[in-house]
Amino acid sequence: MYQFTKDGAGMCDEDDSTLVLEPDKEAPAKARRFLAERFAEWGIADDHTGRLIASELVTNALLHGEGPIFLRVFRDERDGLPTIEVRDGGDGRPLVQPENYAATSGRGLLLVAGLAHDWGTRPLVEGGKLAWAKCGL
Repeated sequence: MYQFTKDGAGMCDEDDSTLVLEPDKEAPAKARRFLAERFAEWGIADDHTGRLIASELVTNALLHGEGPIFLRVFRDERDGLPTIEVRDGGDGRPLVQPENYAATSGRGLLLVAGLAHDWGTRPLVEGGKLAWAKCGL
């Protein structure tokens, strides 16, 4: 297995969970269901923003990444905030695109940036990249 982020998203406690997704059209829906289950376990009733963020990060990995997609949802032990990490094997770095009202796609990271308490990306030493976002409560 690989190690997830050590910075940015923070450390997690033992109560973490990872889902491996095939890079197919079902991945975003599976990610939303997985996040909803985790939030329900934690007693978080409003999971709308978390589901949207997870869906956008997984969709970005699906469209621009390579190989299986790893989704991890945990609570940061430093502040208790739910944190979403998405890892894929692609080398390209996700970038927020400028607003373009005529575009039919390309708004995912802009949406994540607007909804997340904090977020970021980083390349992984072993190859690929990790995108993470913290959900405010």
